[in-house]
This record gives sequence, structure tokens and C-alpha cells, in this order.
Amino acid sequence: MANTLRVRENRIQGVGRKGMALLAILSLLSACVAAERAPTRTPAPAAKKALPVQKPATPALPVRPAVIRAPVGLENLLNDQWRIFPGRTGVAIMRIDGGEWITGKRGDELFPQQSVSKTWVALTILDLVDQGKIRLDQKIRITRDDLAVFHQPIRDRVIANGEIEVTVLSLLEQAIISSDNTANDSLLRTAGGPQAVKNFLMRKKLGAIRFGPGERVMQSAIAGLEWRQEYAIGRRFYAARGEVPLATRKAALDRYLADPVDGASPEAIVRALAKLAKGELLSPASTRLILGIMSRTSSGPNRLRAGVPAGWQFVHKTGTGQILPPVSTGYNDIGIMTAPDGTRYAVAVMMGSTTAPIPERMAFMQFVSRTVATYHGQ
Repeated sequence: MANTLRVRENRIQGVGRKGMALLAILSLLSACVAAERAPTRTPAPAAKKALPVQKPATPALPVRPAVIRAPVGLENLLNDQWRIFPGRTGVAIMRIDGGEWITGKRGDELFPQQSVSKTWVALTILDLVDQGKIRLDQKIRITRDDLAVFHQPIRDRVIANGEIEVTVLSLLEQAIISSDNTANDSLLRTAGGPQAVKNFLMRKKLGAIRFGPGERVMQSAIAGLEWRQEYAIGRRFYAARGEVPLATRKAALDRYLADPVDGASPEAIVRALAKLAKGELLSPASTRLILGIMSRTSSGPNRLRAGVPAGWQFVHKTGTGQILPPVSTGYNDIGIMTAPDGTRYAVAVMMGSTTAPIPERMAFMQFVSRTVATYHGQ
């Protein structure tokens, strides 16, 4: 019995030892399996720095030059005098050098040019000279059938000789310096007529500057007449105009003033003069020639010129329209003032219609040019 119990005990102990060993092995295996199944912990990646958001490139805006304006004192004085001057008047002043500025009154409205338009005929002719289509020494034949109306000193020579031949250069001088209407119409005919001048104005982009049909047709229409060549002799035009009923003549003049066939804005005129002064319209030789001729203008010595101080240079062209009392029309002067330091100003005073007597008209123009000089450099 005792042996039997001992055998069982030994078996149990044997089993126990084996079980313990088995448990140990199972524990090791479990640990290994657990170790294999445990997730591998890797260090968290370093936080990436956020890149700055790239905004789409904005194209650089062009740098705008600072706006330069006319001296306030000049503008105030101009406004004060313009406001009290009787009639419809346009003024434009433009500094050409040293920083451009432009100022004025009614600068963008159309005013009748009258003989101011001779400027554009002269420039058209010189443009054709630059192109080699006309020569300055080319002679133009003028007969009694070419005579015009109003001021035309050349007429006496034509009547005395029946016809004359005059060079293009001489006609330019007579048209600008003496404001000779026949000389101007002869140049206009040589250039190719009114359309040639209109083409020049358009090609050079001179803006609000019209050109009419020529002196004879335009002046007749303003007076309520149709042109007849006999009006060119003596005072026949004045006599015919005197026979036109007052109401008819006034209606014709009013139509012209309301929508002048030769109208131009003061601002367009000074911009055109600035282009001329800077050599943007003609060749250097032609630019010097026309400015030299304009410096010898004999008409209107008591208009803008009389207000230009000593030491300054001045070139200009005047214009004078018809009168139907008490109204005078187209009393104008345009020009370029040059200061002793070389700074240039383009100036235009256009009196479309006014009841002011001639001395007051001259005084206003002198005030404009004198005030420009007073405020030079300010």
C-alpha cells in the first residue's frame, strides 16, 4: 500500500516537475508572442514648419508722375479777370518745359479761329516741304481770280500787273507776318485745298482743331452772302454785306458762332503749339523757319505781345473776325513765350464774341501774358 502511494506520489511529483517546466516554457513563449504582437513605438516625426503661403505675384503698377498744376495765384488771378470780362472768351496756358501743366477757362470749347487758322496752312505746307513734295523756292502764280477778301496787301501788286509769281517762302511770310488772305489762300490751293490741312491736323493728332473752306467762302457765309469774285476788288464785299438785311446777317453770324466751321479749342491750340515747339510736327529746319517767321508777326502788337516782359521771346499769330455792332467776333491771339532761362509757355486767348472795346480786349490779353511771366518759376 505504502509502495503504491509512493509510486503515485512520484508520478505526481514527476508530473509536477514536468508541468512546471512546461509552464515555464509556455510563459517564455507567451512573452515572445506578446513581444512580437506589441506595436513597435517609433519616435514621432518632428513637426514640419508650415511654409509661407505663396500669393500670386501682382504685376507692378506703372509709376505715375506727380501731378503738376499751375500756380494757384495765376489761376486765381485769371479766374477773377476772366469772370468780369464781357462776352464769351476761352483761355489756355501750358508750360512746355520743366514739368508740363495746363490751365485756363473754357479750354475745351470751340471758338472761331479766323486768321489763327493760317498757322495750320503754314504747317501743312512745310510738312509737304519736308516730304520733298514742295520747294520753298517754288513759284506760285497769282491772278485776279485768286484774290480774296479783307486784308490782302498783295492785291495791289496783282491788280497792277494782272498776275504775279511769288515763291512759297514769300507767301508763308506774307500769310503769317502780314496775315494776308490772298497769300494764305494761294498756299492753301498749293497744298491741295482744305482737305489737305484737315488731313495734316488728323495725322498729327492735333485734336479739336477744325479747318474751314477758305477765306472767301467762309467770310461770305458769315455775312449771309455767297461768294462772288467781284467782291475781291476794292470795297465791294463791304458794299454787298451792307445790303444784307440785318436779321439775315445776324442769323448767319449766330449760326457761325454757335458751331464755327473753323472752330478750335484753346487747349488743343496750346498743345499743338507745344508739339511745334518741341519739334514733333516738322523737321528741325522747318520748325526753326516757321518759329522765326512767327517771331516777326506784325499784326496785333498790342495783344499778347505787349504783356511779354523785356528779355523774353515771343512768337505768335493773331486772328480777327467780323463785327456786327455791338458785337465783335473772333478776336484772338496765340503764341509761345520763352523765358530768359529757356522755359516755354504756349498761350491762347480766344474771344469768340465780346462787346468790350478794343483797348479792353488788348488789356485782357496783356494781363494773361504778363501774369504768365509773373508766376514763372513758381
